[in-house]
Amino acid sequence: MNNRAIMSLVFIGILLTGISQVGSVSAADQELAKQYAPVLYFVEGEKCFPVNVSYALENSYLYENGNPSPLSTTPTSALLSTLTTDNYFLDNQQGTVAVGDNGIENDYQSKMASQGYTIYANVDSVNNIIQYWFFYAFNGGDLNRHEGDWEMVQVVLSGGQPSEVMFSQHYAGQKATWEQVEKDGDHVKVYVAKGSHANYIKPYSGKVGLASDTVGDNGRILRSTDYTIEVLTTQPWLTFGGRWGWTGVDQSTTAQTALLGEAGPNGPKFREGGIMWQPRSWADGLQPANDILFLLEWLVYNFLLLFILVTVVSLLAIAFLVYRRKKKHGLGPRVISMLYIDGSNQKSIGNILCIIVIIMTVVALFLPWYIVTVNISIPGSQQSGSFNAVTIDGMNGVQIRLPNHNGPVPLGTFAVPFYLIIGISLLFLVLSTIGVSQSKKLGKKYVLRGVRLLFPFIFILLFILMVASVIPMVSPPNIQDYPGMSDAVNAISAAPFSGQYTIQTTEAPGGLMLLSWGFGIGAYLLLFAGILLIMAGLMELTAHEQFFEERNPVVVDAEKKK
Repeated sequence: MNNRAIMSLVFIGILLTGISQVGSVSAADQELAKQYAPVLYFVEGEKCFPVNVSYALENSYLYENGNPSPLSTTPTSALLSTLTTDNYFLDNQQGTVAVGDNGIENDYQSKMASQGYTIYANVDSVNNIIQYWFFYAFNGGDLNRHEGDWEMVQVVLSGGQPSEVMFSQHYAGQKATWEQVEKDGDHVKVYVAKGSHANYIKPYSGKVGLASDTVGDNGRILRSTDYTIEVLTTQPWLTFGGRWGWTGVDQSTTAQTALLGEAGPNGPKFREGGIMWQPRSWADGLQPANDILFLLEWLVYNFLLLFILVTVVSLLAIAFLVYRRKKKHGLGPRVISMLYIDGSNQKSIGNILCIIVIIMTVVALFLPWYIVTVNISIPGSQQSGSFNAVTIDGMNGVQIRLPNHNGPVPLGTFAVPFYLIIGISLLFLVLSTIGVSQSKKLGKKYVLRGVRLLFPFIFILLFILMVASVIPMVSPPNIQDYPGMSDAVNAISAAPFSGQYTIQTTEAPGGLMLLSWGFGIGAYLLLFAGILLIMAGLMELTAHEQFFEERNPVVVDAEKKK
């Protein structure tokens, strides 16, 4: 056998050995990924589920940024593998990101049965970490809307056993120990937010923390037997550096959509500048879960039930007090003492003011209390865009999100329906006046309730004054501060009642972000309502009037004996 033949046999042997090793590594990775594959819990009404990226390729055109003509109308994985920069994007032709356009979601729904469910696994044997990546056809969350959505959960192994789990949530995430998460054997339970597909640890999470998400376990459940697991490192498209959704028809629009959070996301290898593809580095920047946060989330999630229970108990207590008052002294001819209005005397004016306060407060519950609006203007763009960076109101509580290179970043939410608390307090105010015979006693109740109505305005003012110190504390370490945002936040704290501040954008030359802020009409109505109710109370206190003659308990007892 000559040397050439020997070398050929050696080469073929090495090649076959390499192929065998690759196959065995993939098989081992597949088995390990399957062993710890998550159980996904979705909310009832969710429209998109983890799908193979082939859905996006089959329904999208491929574009180069700034070029309105498609680079390809039939993109393939092989073509995507050659485009390693962020200058390209896929645009699903079944719909747009416009509010009310559900074309992509509807198209996916019609094809869901044939598409099945797919999860992509990245097994990092060096760090002993398994990443599970989920691709969704569309992100229809409350925070923003964009084509395509990549989310991820990773499981850390120590000594061959799971020790930690990390959950992606919008532009950051949360990490927890294996003991803190809910499990089904070796499979961690993941609660997926409706629309946004952020991943949470508990079914009652999402209403306290970074963003206000709707999470639950009342919808579809996907177990490892329900979906296909594919190893990411075998996917040709993994090196695609572009975005998996529309970003704009020209450079100006591209810059604007990025700031508004309407641009499609980068793929697994490039998410958050590539930091998510580095499991340890990404994990180091996440906020750790804690039992106090779990308790707070549970309380907020079950707020309505708890509130109803407390309200029922309080109503029973008031009913008992009213019953005792009736048996002892009677309730008077008009029963509710704020209805004693008979002319232009002092007590009548006080009661009229109280009724006005109730009407003002009810109106205030449905109006904004505080707003920080960001208006984005990019030269060359056909229209400007805007979003609310800070909103505080009676319906949705507190929500904070600040501009970033990839769209509005959620920094905090406390989704408590304040309208219920204040609304029931008004009811208690009315009920507490039943059978009150003296204006002095009624005045004390008015003053006390009036002071309470001042609390929302005072709390908002204190919060805005401290926001410059609060924002750095709640900002995740792996989110880069947008240039100029720190100065803007300081400007808001320095002039909390109203103001404006302009930031130069880094995405497009000449682009501007104008921040406008101030108390909403709802907050001022609550403030004036509180002051008026205190005034009403003072008028009742100084009126020294008797609404009706109380029955003598001795006479009442004597009448009963007869």
